Amino acid sequence: MKKNKVIDLFSGAGGFSVGFEKAGFDIVAAVEYDKQIAETYSYNHPNTAMYAMDIKNAVETVDFTKFNADVIIGGPPCQGFSMAGARIRKNNFIDDPRNYLFKYYFKIVQQVRPKIFILENVKGILTMEKGEIFEQILTLFSDEKNFDGDRYYLKNIVVKALDYGIPQQRERVFIIGSLNKELDIDSLIKSTQDFLIKKFPSFFDKVTVWDAISNLKNETAEGFIKDLQSQNKYQEFLSSTNHCTYNHVRPSHSEIAVKRIKQILAGENWTKLKDTIKSVHSGAYGRLEKAGVAPTITTRFDTPSGGRFIHPVEDRTLSPREGARIQSFPDEFKFLGNKTSVYKQIGNAVPPKLAYFWGTLIQEVLNND
Repeated sequence: MKKNKVIDLFSGAGGFSVGFEKAGFDIVAAVEYDKQIAETYSYNHPNTAMYAMDIKNAVETVDFTKFNADVIIGGPPCQGFSMAGARIRKNNFIDDPRNYLFKYYFKIVQQVRPKIFILENVKGILTMEKGEIFEQILTLFSDEKNFDGDRYYLKNIVVKALDYGIPQQRERVFIIGSLNKELDIDSLIKSTQDFLIKKFPSFFDKVTVWDAISNLKNETAEGFIKDLQSQNKYQEFLSSTNHCTYNHVRPSHSEIAVKRIKQILAGENWTKLKDTIKSVHSGAYGRLEKAGVAPTITTRFDTPSGGRFIHPVEDRTLSPREGARIQSFPDEFKFLGNKTSVYKQIGNAVPPKLAYFWGTLIQEVLNND
């Protein structure tokens, strides 16, 4: 049976792609400007054509129509949106140079004309500039002049990772564009939920931090663990066929940071410290609770002052693999690059389990077309 094809823009390490691949898609091409991050993507998706370049260069030099993609996925970074300011009222959104990242996402959709596109972003995109930015995005894709008489119908939904059996308080908006056809998104979500519950009865069950990370131990100096035994359904869902995983390198901290960490009990944060710290993040020096969930995993989850990322039991922050588990990356996924890059790759990713849900939903749309 022919697989539906996907292009992943702003792919990062590939969380979006992992989920869609699990849902049965063929990821034919990806674009990621950071060379180190692109290496991680290519290592885990060796059959995908990776364009490790700026999105503008990709538009100007790559003929994406040759891939015959049915779906385009991706999340253009939103700095252009958030900086748009009052200028959006005077100029067309797409012409503001600060929105060039979104502009080239649009241009590739315009060039390829996929049946479906999905754009993932911070939920604030819906309300920025009193909703004007989102309105301009809607107008852009629904204007038949931009697609030679065709148009996209857009639906958006704010998604909480917790509701999909992922142990973190991450909220994102998914904007789904469908070519020349309006989708009944509520009905599709319900049927996808029913399908996944039949396949994985515990898929939407609540998962705790400890459910995610409790069996990570006995690693090598390089962070490799073999003979992993799953202790619950979440670990089983993420487990690899060879029962191995990577990147479980426990972070080390300065003497003063460790001294502070030792003062913090589960559920507490910097407010319990005996000394004063500068530049206080609201969750700085926060210790996770075994039975709780994590905040949104960010690019700085190795930094005690960066948020509530201290291990529930040990006096350190989370390892890359622990963060990846909380993000729902499968154990077989290996992150390449230096420490800063690896944490960035994990923190910026679309949770693969969430992407799998959307991939499964889109398969239903395409298969019933």
